[in-house]
Amino acid sequence: MPTFTIDRNDIDALLTGLAIYGTGGGGDPEWGRILLESDFAAGRVCELINPEDVPDDAFICSGGLMGSVKALETLSYQDVVDAWEDDFVLLKAFRMMEQIKGRKLDYVIPFEVGGINTPVIMSLAARLGIPMINGDALGRSAPETNMTAFIGHGVSLYPMPLVDHKGNTVIVMDSDEPAYADEVGRFVVTKGGALGGNSHYPMTGSQLKKSCIPHTITSAVEIGKIVLGNKDNNPVAAFNKHVGGELLFTGVITDVTGEDKGGFYLTNVAIDGAGGFDRKKARIVVKNESMVLWVEDKIKVIFPDNAYMLYTKTGEGIMSVNLAKGVEISIVGAPCHEILRACMETEIGKKALGGVRYGHPEIEFKKIEEL
Repeated sequence: MPTFTIDRNDIDALLTGLAIYGTGGGGDPEWGRILLESDFAAGRVCELINPEDVPDDAFICSGGLMGSVKALETLSYQDVVDAWEDDFVLLKAFRMMEQIKGRKLDYVIPFEVGGINTPVIMSLAARLGIPMINGDALGRSAPETNMTAFIGHGVSLYPMPLVDHKGNTVIVMDSDEPAYADEVGRFVVTKGGALGGNSHYPMTGSQLKKSCIPHTITSAVEIGKIVLGNKDNNPVAAFNKHVGGELLFTGVITDVTGEDKGGFYLTNVAIDGAGGFDRKKARIVVKNESMVLWVEDKIKVIFPDNAYMLYTKTGEGIMSVNLAKGVEISIVGAPCHEILRACMETEIGKKALGGVRYGHPEIEFKKIEEL
Protein backbone atom coordinates (compact mmCIF):
# COMPACT_ATOMS: atom_id res chain seq x y z
CA MET A 1 0.00 0.00 0.00
CA PRO A 2 1.65 3.26 -1.13
CA THR A 3 2.14 5.89 1.57
CA PHE A 4 3.82 9.28 1.45
CA THR A 5 4.71 12.19 3.72
CA ILE A 6 4.38 15.97 3.73
CA ASP A 7 7.78 17.61 3.36
CA ARG A 8 8.82 19.80 6.28
CA ASN A 9 9.40 22.61 3.79
CA ASP A 10 5.69 22.45 2.88
CA ILE A 11 4.45 23.35 6.37
CA ASP A 12 3.77 26.99 5.40
CA ALA A 13 1.78 25.96 2.33
CA LEU A 14 -0.10 23.25 4.24
CA LEU A 15 -1.15 25.59 7.04
CA THR A 16 -2.10 28.36 4.60
CA GLY A 17 -4.33 25.96 2.69
CA LEU A 18 -5.83 24.45 5.84
CA ALA A 19 -6.72 27.90 7.18
CA ILE A 20 -8.51 28.79 3.94
CA TYR A 21 -10.39 25.49 3.87
CA GLY A 22 -11.28 26.11 7.52
CA THR A 23 -13.80 28.82 6.46
CA GLY A 24 -13.17 30.61 9.76
CA GLY A 25 -12.61 27.61 12.03
CA GLY A 26 -10.66 24.40 12.26
CA GLY A 27 -8.24 25.89 14.74
CA ASP A 28 -5.48 28.48 14.67
CA PRO A 29 -2.79 27.48 12.13
CA GLU A 30 -0.14 28.91 14.46
CA TRP A 31 -1.10 26.19 16.91
CA GLY A 32 -0.80 23.69 14.08
CA ARG A 33 2.67 25.05 13.29
CA ILE A 34 3.85 24.61 16.90
CA LEU A 35 2.56 21.02 16.92
CA LEU A 36 4.08 20.06 13.56
CA GLU A 37 7.45 21.59 14.43
CA SER A 38 7.36 19.77 17.76
CA ASP A 39 6.67 16.48 16.00
CA PHE A 40 9.50 16.95 13.52
CA ALA A 41 11.86 17.89 16.37
CA ALA A 42 10.87 14.70 18.19
CA GLY A 43 11.48 12.60 15.06
CA ARG A 44 7.77 11.90 14.48
CA VAL A 45 6.67 11.88 10.85
CA CYS A 46 3.11 11.30 9.68
CA GLU A 47 2.60 8.95 6.77
CA LEU A 48 -0.43 9.57 4.55
CA ILE A 49 -2.37 7.24 2.31
CA ASN A 50 -4.98 8.02 -0.33
CA PRO A 51 -8.43 6.61 0.47
CA GLU A 52 -8.56 4.59 -2.75
CA ASP A 53 -5.51 2.63 -1.56
CA VAL A 54 -7.08 1.55 1.75
CA PRO A 55 -8.21 -2.11 2.02
CA ASP A 56 -11.98 -2.56 2.24
CA ASP A 57 -11.74 -4.45 5.54
CA ALA A 58 -9.49 -1.87 7.27
CA PHE A 59 -10.59 -0.31 10.58
CA ILE A 60 -10.63 3.49 10.57
CA CYS A 61 -12.10 6.21 12.74
CA SER A 62 -12.25 9.97 12.72
CA GLY A 63 -11.68 12.53 15.43
CA GLY A 64 -10.16 15.82 16.44
CA LEU A 65 -10.14 18.53 19.05
CA MET A 66 -13.37 19.95 20.40
CA GLY A 67 -13.57 23.45 21.83
CA SER A 68 -14.76 26.98 21.21
CA VAL A 69 -12.45 28.99 18.95
CA LYS A 70 -12.92 31.95 21.33
CA ALA A 71 -12.39 30.08 24.60
CA LEU A 72 -9.25 28.43 23.21
CA GLU A 73 -7.64 31.88 23.02
CA THR A 74 -7.13 31.65 26.79
CA LEU A 75 -4.78 28.65 26.42
CA SER A 76 -1.07 28.80 25.64
CA TYR A 77 -0.53 26.73 22.51
CA GLN A 78 3.06 25.96 23.45
CA ASP A 79 2.09 24.88 26.95
CA VAL A 80 -0.62 22.57 25.60
CA VAL A 81 1.69 21.02 23.00
CA ASP A 82 4.42 20.53 25.60
CA ALA A 83 1.93 18.85 27.97
CA TRP A 84 0.83 16.53 25.16
CA GLU A 85 4.25 14.88 25.22
CA ASP A 86 3.22 13.19 28.47
CA ASP A 87 -0.58 13.33 28.32
CA PHE A 88 -2.13 13.47 24.84
CA VAL A 89 -5.91 13.65 25.25
CA LEU A 90 -6.55 12.59 21.67
CA LEU A 91 -4.46 9.46 22.07
CA LYS A 92 -6.57 8.52 25.09
CA ALA A 93 -9.80 8.98 23.12
CA PHE A 94 -8.61 6.82 20.22
CA ARG A 95 -7.28 4.11 22.52
CA MET A 96 -10.71 4.09 24.16
CA MET A 97 -12.29 3.55 20.73
CA GLU A 98 -10.00 0.55 20.17
CA GLN A 99 -10.96 -0.82 23.57
CA ILE A 100 -14.68 -0.47 22.87
CA LYS A 101 -14.43 -2.04 19.41
CA GLY A 102 -11.92 -4.71 20.45
CA ARG A 103 -9.71 -3.97 17.46
CA LYS A 104 -6.59 -1.95 16.72
CA LEU A 105 -6.96 0.94 14.30
CA ASP A 106 -5.37 0.60 10.88
CA TYR A 107 -5.80 4.25 9.87
CA VAL A 108 -7.14 7.54 11.19
CA ILE A 109 -8.79 10.42 9.34
CA PRO A 110 -9.30 14.06 10.37
CA PHE A 111 -12.82 15.20 11.16
CA GLU A 112 -12.16 18.36 9.17
CA VAL A 113 -9.48 20.29 7.32
CA GLY A 114 -8.31 23.11 9.54
CA GLY A 115 -5.27 24.79 11.04
CA ILE A 116 -5.05 22.58 14.13
CA ASN A 117 -7.62 19.83 13.63
CA THR A 118 -5.66 18.37 10.71
CA PRO A 119 -2.16 18.66 12.26
CA VAL A 120 -3.43 17.12 15.50
CA ILE A 121 -4.54 13.97 13.64
CA MET A 122 -1.23 13.95 11.78
CA SER A 123 0.47 13.96 15.18
CA LEU A 124 -1.84 11.24 16.46
CA ALA A 125 -1.12 9.01 13.45
CA ALA A 126 2.62 9.45 13.95
CA ARG A 127 2.33 8.55 17.65
CA LEU A 128 0.18 5.51 16.86
CA GLY A 129 2.56 4.43 14.10
CA ILE A 130 -0.20 4.17 11.48
CA PRO A 131 -0.96 6.25 8.35
CA MET A 132 -3.47 9.08 8.18
CA ILE A 133 -5.99 9.22 5.34
CA ASN A 134 -5.40 11.97 2.77
CA GLY A 135 -8.95 13.23 3.17
CA ASP A 136 -11.48 14.27 5.79
CA ALA A 137 -15.17 14.23 6.66
CA LEU A 138 -16.37 17.29 4.76
CA GLY A 139 -13.65 19.12 2.78
CA ARG A 140 -13.84 22.19 5.02
CA SER A 141 -14.37 22.89 8.71
CA ALA A 142 -17.70 22.71 10.51
CA PRO A 143 -18.82 23.59 14.03
CA GLU A 144 -20.50 20.33 15.02
CA THR A 145 -19.43 16.69 15.15
CA ASN A 146 -22.59 15.64 13.31
CA MET A 147 -21.87 17.92 10.33
CA THR A 148 -20.11 15.40 8.09
CA ALA A 149 -20.44 13.47 4.87
CA PHE A 150 -20.00 10.31 6.93
CA ILE A 151 -23.36 10.70 8.64
CA GLY A 152 -25.22 11.20 5.37
CA HIS A 153 -23.69 8.05 3.89
CA GLY A 154 -24.70 5.68 6.66
CA VAL A 155 -21.62 5.76 8.92
CA SER A 156 -22.63 5.96 12.58
CA LEU A 157 -21.14 8.71 14.71
CA TYR A 158 -21.23 6.37 17.71
CA PRO A 159 -19.60 5.44 19.94
CA MET A 160 -17.86 8.74 20.72
CA PRO A 161 -15.22 8.70 23.47
CA LEU A 162 -14.24 12.20 24.65
CA VAL A 163 -11.41 13.17 26.98
CA ASP A 164 -11.32 16.80 28.15
CA HIS A 165 -8.37 19.04 29.00
CA LYS A 166 -8.64 18.13 32.68
CA GLY A 167 -8.65 14.37 32.05
CA ASN A 168 -12.37 13.68 32.46
CA THR A 169 -13.60 10.92 30.13
CA VAL A 170 -17.12 10.59 28.73
CA ILE A 171 -18.37 8.02 26.20
CA VAL A 172 -21.57 8.59 24.25
CA MET A 173 -22.57 5.12 23.10
CA ASP A 174 -25.66 5.86 21.02
CA SER A 175 -28.51 8.29 20.35
CA ASP A 176 -31.39 8.73 17.95
CA GLU A 177 -30.45 12.42 17.53
CA PRO A 178 -27.46 13.23 15.29
CA ALA A 179 -26.49 16.32 17.34
CA TYR A 180 -26.73 14.65 20.76
CA ALA A 181 -23.07 13.62 21.04
CA ASP A 182 -21.91 17.08 20.06
CA GLU A 183 -24.19 18.73 22.62
CA VAL A 184 -22.87 16.41 25.35
CA GLY A 185 -19.32 17.08 24.21
CA ARG A 186 -19.75 20.87 24.31
CA PHE A 187 -20.98 20.64 27.89
CA VAL A 188 -18.00 18.48 28.84
CA VAL A 189 -15.33 20.71 27.27
CA THR A 190 -16.95 23.88 28.60
CA LYS A 191 -16.60 22.43 32.09
CA GLY A 192 -13.27 20.76 31.38
CA GLY A 193 -10.88 23.54 30.41
CA ALA A 194 -12.36 24.66 27.04
CA LEU A 195 -10.69 21.79 25.18
CA GLY A 196 -11.13 18.08 24.57
CA GLY A 197 -10.15 15.31 22.19
CA ASN A 198 -12.73 12.96 20.69
CA SER A 199 -12.88 9.87 18.51
CA HIS A 200 -15.91 8.94 16.42
CA TYR A 201 -17.27 7.50 13.17
CA PRO A 202 -15.71 4.00 13.33
CA MET A 203 -15.87 2.56 9.82
CA THR A 204 -14.44 0.08 7.35
CA GLY A 205 -12.29 0.92 4.36
CA SER A 206 -15.25 0.21 2.13
CA GLN A 207 -17.39 2.75 4.00
CA LEU A 208 -14.54 5.27 3.95
CA LYS A 209 -14.26 5.28 0.18
CA LYS A 210 -17.96 6.06 -0.22
CA SER A 211 -18.17 8.79 2.41
CA CYS A 212 -14.91 10.73 2.84
CA ILE A 213 -13.82 13.82 0.90
CA PRO A 214 -10.63 12.60 -0.78
CA HIS A 215 -7.18 14.20 -1.16
CA THR A 216 -7.93 17.32 0.90
CA ILE A 217 -4.56 17.35 2.68
CA THR A 218 -2.51 17.42 -0.52
CA SER A 219 -5.05 19.87 -1.97
CA ALA A 220 -4.45 22.19 1.00
CA VAL A 221 -0.72 22.16 0.23
CA GLU A 222 -1.48 22.94 -3.40
CA ILE A 223 -3.73 25.93 -2.72
CA GLY A 224 -1.32 27.16 -0.04
CA LYS A 225 1.47 27.25 -2.63
CA ILE A 226 -0.79 29.10 -5.08
CA VAL A 227 -1.77 31.78 -2.55
CA LEU A 228 1.74 32.23 -1.15
CA GLY A 229 3.17 32.30 -4.66
CA ASN A 230 0.80 35.07 -5.75
CA LYS A 231 1.05 37.41 -2.75
CA ASP A 232 2.09 40.28 -5.00
CA ASN A 233 -0.25 39.38 -7.84
CA ASN A 234 -3.87 39.21 -6.63
CA PRO A 235 -3.81 36.03 -4.50
CA VAL A 236 -7.61 36.08 -4.08
CA ALA A 237 -8.08 35.86 -7.85
CA ALA A 238 -5.48 33.09 -8.09
CA PHE A 239 -7.26 31.06 -5.41
CA ASN A 240 -10.66 31.73 -6.97
CA LYS A 241 -9.47 30.48 -10.35
CA HIS A 242 -7.95 27.34 -8.86
CA VAL A 243 -11.10 26.26 -7.00
CA GLY A 244 -13.45 27.26 -9.81
CA GLY A 245 -15.29 29.61 -7.49
CA GLU A 246 -16.84 33.06 -7.73
CA LEU A 247 -15.83 36.28 -6.01
CA LEU A 248 -19.05 37.10 -4.20
CA PHE A 249 -18.01 40.18 -2.24
CA THR A 250 -15.10 42.43 -1.36
CA GLY A 251 -15.27 45.10 1.30
CA VAL A 252 -14.50 46.24 4.84
CA ILE A 253 -16.06 44.82 7.99
CA THR A 254 -18.14 47.47 9.72
CA ASP A 255 -19.69 45.56 12.62
CA VAL A 256 -19.20 42.28 14.45
CA THR A 257 -21.61 41.06 17.10
CA GLY A 258 -20.78 37.74 18.68
CA GLU A 259 -20.86 35.68 21.81
CA ASP A 260 -19.22 32.52 23.09
CA LYS A 261 -22.21 30.34 23.89
CA GLY A 262 -22.45 26.62 24.54
CA GLY A 263 -18.96 25.95 23.23
CA PHE A 264 -19.45 27.93 20.01
CA TYR A 265 -18.47 31.38 18.83
CA LEU A 266 -21.70 32.73 17.28
CA THR A 267 -21.16 35.82 15.15
CA ASN A 268 -22.96 38.18 12.79
CA VAL A 269 -20.65 40.14 10.52
CA ALA A 270 -21.64 43.25 8.52
CA ILE A 271 -19.54 44.35 5.53
CA ASP A 272 -19.58 47.49 3.37
CA GLY A 273 -18.57 46.87 -0.25
CA ALA A 274 -15.44 48.15 -1.96
CA GLY A 275 -13.98 47.94 -5.45
CA GLY A 276 -16.57 46.40 -7.76
CA PHE A 277 -18.98 46.14 -4.80
CA ASP A 278 -19.13 49.86 -3.92
CA ARG A 279 -22.32 50.95 -2.13
CA LYS A 280 -23.36 47.34 -1.59
CA LYS A 281 -23.65 45.57 1.73
CA ALA A 282 -23.17 41.99 2.84
CA ARG A 283 -23.56 40.03 6.04
CA ILE A 284 -22.40 36.62 7.21
CA VAL A 285 -23.61 34.31 9.95
CA VAL A 286 -20.65 32.52 11.51
CA LYS A 287 -20.86 29.57 13.91
CA ASN A 288 -17.13 29.03 14.34
CA GLU A 289 -17.23 28.77 10.51
CA SER A 290 -19.14 30.67 7.81
CA MET A 291 -22.69 29.39 7.51
CA VAL A 292 -24.72 31.81 5.37
CA LEU A 293 -23.80 34.82 3.24
CA TRP A 294 -26.23 37.55 2.15
CA VAL A 295 -25.38 40.23 -0.42
CA GLU A 296 -27.91 43.04 -0.63
CA ASP A 297 -30.29 40.87 1.45
CA LYS A 298 -30.11 38.03 -1.06
CA ILE A 299 -28.69 34.70 0.09
CA LYS A 300 -25.60 33.77 -1.94
CA VAL A 301 -24.12 30.78 -0.05
CA ILE A 302 -25.63 28.25 2.37
CA PHE A 303 -23.62 25.73 4.38
CA PRO A 304 -22.25 23.19 3.50
CA ASP A 305 -21.29 25.05 0.31
CA ASN A 306 -18.25 27.21 0.91
CA ALA A 307 -17.95 30.90 1.69
CA TYR A 308 -14.18 31.28 1.97
CA MET A 309 -13.33 34.36 4.06
CA LEU A 310 -10.00 35.76 2.86
CA TYR A 311 -7.81 38.74 3.66
CA THR A 312 -8.09 40.84 0.50
CA LYS A 313 -4.40 41.75 0.32
CA THR A 314 -2.83 38.37 1.12
CA GLY A 315 -5.51 35.85 0.13
CA GLU A 316 -5.00 34.01 3.42
CA GLY A 317 -7.93 32.62 5.39
CA ILE A 318 -9.48 34.74 8.15
CA MET A 319 -10.18 32.96 11.42
CA SER A 320 -13.58 33.81 12.88
CA VAL A 321 -11.99 35.21 16.06
CA ASN A 322 -10.09 37.69 13.87
CA LEU A 323 -13.21 39.11 12.22
CA ALA A 324 -13.17 42.72 13.40
CA LYS A 325 -14.10 46.25 12.32
CA GLY A 326 -11.79 47.59 9.66
CA VAL A 327 -10.64 44.22 8.34
CA GLU A 328 -10.55 44.12 4.54
CA ILE A 329 -12.27 40.91 3.47
CA SER A 330 -12.96 39.09 0.22
CA ILE A 331 -15.43 36.21 0.04
CA VAL A 332 -15.09 33.49 -2.54
CA GLY A 333 -17.98 31.09 -2.98
CA ALA A 334 -17.61 27.53 -4.25
CA PRO A 335 -19.64 24.31 -4.15
CA CYS A 336 -18.82 21.71 -1.54
CA HIS A 337 -17.70 18.27 -2.74
CA GLU A 338 -20.42 16.18 -4.38
CA ILE A 339 -20.05 13.49 -1.68
CA LEU A 340 -20.95 16.04 1.00
CA ARG A 341 -23.65 17.69 -1.10
CA ALA A 342 -25.40 14.34 -1.58
CA CYS A 343 -26.02 14.28 2.18
CA MET A 344 -28.37 17.24 1.85
CA GLU A 345 -30.74 14.97 -0.05
CA THR A 346 -31.07 12.62 2.95
CA GLU A 347 -33.27 13.16 5.98
CA ILE A 348 -30.44 12.67 8.46
CA GLY A 349 -28.23 15.00 6.43
CA LYS A 350 -30.84 17.77 6.46
CA LYS A 351 -31.23 17.30 10.20
CA ALA A 352 -27.52 17.17 10.96
CA LEU A 353 -26.38 20.02 8.69
CA GLY A 354 -29.50 22.16 8.23
CA GLY A 355 -30.29 25.75 9.17
CA VAL A 356 -31.67 24.85 12.59
CA ARG A 357 -28.10 23.96 13.62
CA TYR A 358 -26.92 27.56 13.20
CA GLY A 359 -29.98 29.47 14.36
CA HIS A 360 -31.83 29.79 11.05
CA PRO A 361 -34.45 27.02 10.83
CA GLU A 362 -36.21 28.98 8.10
CA ILE A 363 -33.30 28.48 5.70
CA GLU A 364 -33.33 25.38 3.51
CA PHE A 365 -30.23 24.34 1.62
CA LYS A 366 -29.97 25.44 -2.01
CA LYS A 367 -26.95 24.90 -4.20
CA ILE A 368 -24.71 27.89 -4.71
CA GLU A 369 -25.28 27.53 -8.47
CA GLU A 370 -29.01 28.03 -7.95
CA LEU A 371 -28.54 30.97 -5.60
